[in-house]
Amino acid sequence: MLPSILHWDTPELHRYFGRIAARSATPEPAIESQVSEIVAAVRASGDRAVREFARRFEGIELGDLRVSPEEIRRLARQVDPELRQVLRLAKDNIQSFHQRQLEKSWEFEAGDGVRLGQRIAPLQSVGLYVPGGTAAYPSTVLMNAVPAQIAGVPRIVVATPPHQFHKNPVVAAVLEELGLDEVYGIGGAQAVAALAYGTETVPKVSKIVGPGNIYVATAKRQVYGAVDIDMIAGPSEVVVVAEDSVDPDFVAADLMAQAEHDEKACAIAVVLSKELAVAIQQSVGRLIENLKRAAIVRKALQDYGAILVCSTWDEAAEAVEAIAPEHLELLMENAESFAARIHSAGAIFFGLFSCEPVGDYFAGPNHVLPTSGAARFASPLGVYDFLKKTSLIKYSRAALEKNHTYIEKLAESEKLDAHAQSVRIRFKAT
Repeated sequence: MLPSILHWDTPELHRYFGRIAARSATPEPAIESQVSEIVAAVRASGDRAVREFARRFEGIELGDLRVSPEEIRRLARQVDPELRQVLRLAKDNIQSFHQRQLEKSWEFEAGDGVRLGQRIAPLQSVGLYVPGGTAAYPSTVLMNAVPAQIAGVPRIVVATPPHQFHKNPVVAAVLEELGLDEVYGIGGAQAVAALAYGTETVPKVSKIVGPGNIYVATAKRQVYGAVDIDMIAGPSEVVVVAEDSVDPDFVAADLMAQAEHDEKACAIAVVLSKELAVAIQQSVGRLIENLKRAAIVRKALQDYGAILVCSTWDEAAEAVEAIAPEHLELLMENAESFAARIHSAGAIFFGLFSCEPVGDYFAGPNHVLPTSGAARFASPLGVYDFLKKTSLIKYSRAALEKNHTYIEKLAESEKLDAHAQSVRIRFKAT
C-alpha cells in the first residue's frame, strides 16, 4: 500500500493526526504489569532473575553476564577495516559538534561579601542500552557515548542483548574505538532494572540512556526516580516539506528511509500541489521494490504514512507545527526563511543534500531526538544531559545582617517560623 494523499484541515487529516498520536499512547496494562514484575524480580533477586528472564524470553542460558575486554577485541577484529575508518570519521564529526556544548562552572560577586554561582560536574555513572533486535546499531553507541565522554562521565556501562552482539561485531568495533569495555550481555526490561538497581554483577548507574522496544521503554519509565533517563522515545518520524521543482524520487526515498525503522514509523510529505503528491506516490511504488525491508516499509506507509497537500506555505508551516516532528527536511530554495517559522522540531535538515541519514550517521549533531510531539518542549540528547549542576551560595555576616528581616518576613508569610528562627538566631544578643 502507498501513503495516502490528504488535504489540509479536513476531517480525514484530523483522524490521521489522531492515529499517529495514538502510536505513543501509554502501554497496555498487561505490558505495564509484566514489566513491573520483571523490575521487581531483578531488584529482589539480582543476577538470578536476570538469568531466568533470559531463559524465558530469549531461550538462552547466560554464562558470564559481563563480556570480557578480550571478547570485545576479538569481535572488533572481525570488522572490515574500511568500515572501521568510517566509524572513526563519524566519531570525529560527533565529537567536534558536541565539544561545543560543554558548559563551565561560574561564580560572581553580588556585593556585601556575597558570592553566588553554579558548579557543573559530570554524572558519575551512565548506563547505555544498545538494542539488539533485527539489526546492529553502532550509531546508537556513538550518539550516546560520545557526549557522555565529552561531559567527563568516568564510568560508562553498556548493556546489550548477547545474541546480536556476537552475531554482528560492528558494535564491538565501536566500543573498542571509544575505549568502552564495561559491557554486559543483558537485554530487555531486565537490563534496565539491573542498571537502575544493581545486581551482584552489575553495579547500578545514575542515568540510563539509549533506545529499545516497548518493554525497554516501559522499564525506563518505571525506574525513573531511582535513576535519571534520557527520554521515552516513541516510534520514529519524519516530515519532508518539498516544493514543486523537487524530484519526487528524493521525497519518496526519504519517506521510505524513515519507514524502514519500524512498522509504526511515521513518514509524511508536505507539498503544495496534487501533481507532486501523485508523483511521490508513484515513486514510492517503484522504489520500494528495491528494499530489503520492503514489508516493514509498506506497513508503516500504509498505517502511518501520508502526503499532505496544502494551499500555501503558511498552511505547510502550520502543519509542521501541529506535528512537531522528530526530523524535518526542507527540500526547497528558501529553506532558511521557512525554518524561521518553525518552533517545534527535533532536527531540521536544509536543502536537497541534507537528507535525514546524513544526520543519523555522520554529520555530527545527535540523532537521539524527541518524538511524538515532544519537540514542543524537549531537546536532542547532548553533553548537557550528562552534567549535573549545583548552586553555590556564600553569604557574609554583613549581607545577612542587611537582609535578614526580609528573609524572616518571607518565611513568616509561609508560616514557617523555624525558617525565620534559623536566620534571626544569628543576631541574638550575646
